[in-house]
Amino acid sequence: MRRLRGQERAITGNRQTSWAFADAFVAEDEALRWARDRAHEAGLRSVSSGTGAALRLLAAAVDAKAVAEIGTGTGVSGIHLLHGMRPDGVLTTVDSDPESQQFARQAFRAAGFAGNRARFIPGRALEVLPRLADGGYDLVFCDGDRLECLDYLAESLRLLRPGGLVCFEGVFADGRTVDSAAQPAEVQRLRELLRAVRESTVLLPSLLPVGDGLLCAVRRG
Repeated sequence: MRRLRGQERAITGNRQTSWAFADAFVAEDEALRWARDRAHEAGLRSVSSGTGAALRLLAAAVDAKAVAEIGTGTGVSGIHLLHGMRPDGVLTTVDSDPESQQFARQAFRAAGFAGNRARFIPGRALEVLPRLADGGYDLVFCDGDRLECLDYLAESLRLLRPGGLVCFEGVFADGRTVDSAAQPAEVQRLRELLRAVRESTVLLPSLLPVGDGLLCAVRRG
């Protein structure tokens, strides 16, 4: 085992500081800050900067041309995904709140993306997803109702091409997922999701400690 040097010891000795540094490592532009402000005003929770940067990296790593997003919000995660996708890629984003999607449209435009780069579908995810093409997506990002996360997983396995990625935001649930105290149904469902992804024979998983936890898995061929 390699000995830690003084500077490395200082970094690893304070995980909270290290995680905060990592989360703010990729600077966000004015369009992203505008989208975050709209989310804050609406009482919506956006992905952290670190989570957004991870999504951007993952979209680029799979050379994503088609991405499905559950939970448009005001466009913060969508901007990050679009930055990582191919220049001809299309983001299909689903949300039950059309007003939030209008903010996302403005944010995408402010970020410099043409109108044909995103397809906005208003409605409940579990009503919309069955209409999307089997095996037609390189990445599926899930940031919707936690009570429906297992259903999102089932739909994602159908939607993804072999080698595609599924990602779930917020799986730490502010630390409640690993808290032994009694937890609400949504946290219990997240625990079931984590177990299902980890034990799946068709997924290769990883749990990234960015933001409020980003669960990622590659769909095997």
